[in-house]
Amino acid sequence: MSKKGSLSVLPNTDELAEALLDLAVPHQDIDEAVRLTPRVSGDAQALRFLEEAVADLVQDMGGIRRGIDVPVPPGASGAFASFFPLYVFVAALPYLRAHHRERGIPEEVTRHTLADVGRGVAWHRRWHGTGGLLSPRWLTLHFHGELYQLGRLQFQRDRIGRWTSDSIEAAGLPLGPGDPGLGVHVPDFMGPLTPEAVDRSLALAREFFARHYPEESYTVATCGSWLLDPQIKRYLPGDSNIVRFQERFHLSHLPAEPEDTEPVRFVFGTTDIPLDRLPRRTVLERTVLDHLRQGGHWYVGHGWFAL
Repeated sequence: MSKKGSLSVLPNTDELAEALLDLAVPHQDIDEAVRLTPRVSGDAQALRFLEEAVADLVQDMGGIRRGIDVPVPPGASGAFASFFPLYVFVAALPYLRAHHRERGIPEEVTRHTLADVGRGVAWHRRWHGTGGLLSPRWLTLHFHGELYQLGRLQFQRDRIGRWTSDSIEAAGLPLGPGDPGLGVHVPDFMGPLTPEAVDRSLALAREFFARHYPEESYTVATCGSWLLDPQIKRYLPGDSNIVRFQERFHLSHLPAEPEDTEPVRFVFGTTDIPLDRLPRRTVLERTVLDHLRQGGHWYVGHGWFAL
């Protein structure tokens, strides 16, 4: 889509509330998000800024570009700044849904995929105690037709990077940098990462992308996550869900720089609380904390497996 031309922007109040409900935005945040919309619709500059942001988001819909930033209007602050990306996504909904219809994507897949918006709002309140939307750049993948929720896992239409391609080529597969690779992501709030749930998601993904993106041949799945740090095996039993998930992958790269906040953020939902005040209720919570308290570090491993 071109950036030029007229764009429909925000629906009226009732329709906006319904759209937010469709996006799984928690009920306690819908009222505030709706209440703040006159800051956009009643301000010509903010409205132009929103139109430009939507145009950037939906340009070349369905292409692979790995996410873009969602800016907020100059001078915006507080709750309005925190919620502004949410208005961008609501205004982009018609364009994303049109792409899904063109591809024949089932409505339930659209609904499950876009429910990640509500997850982002819930995380913002969990981390900051206020309404808003966390990690809007991540959500631009969903609204550009690049990422889909299929069962327990999310799958991103992507390209193989150099680190992963070296390992794939060493295994004898005829793939290199830039070839299609299906990125695997593990969302929160979706229950245990059981082998059965992972197998079901992978089966859904194989069928989904072959049917709806037949021009793209995905023969490998890739992942970059702290869940692929080999040190996890020191602490968790071999039959744990995380270890069994990790063992699906060929480890292709382990960076030299640690990222200690990654497991803390995903396991506990915050990095603002001192480690000695975090709970130790589960084996995983104790694993993350004990390793750090012993002077260890956590790393984001990169790996792949054949589909």
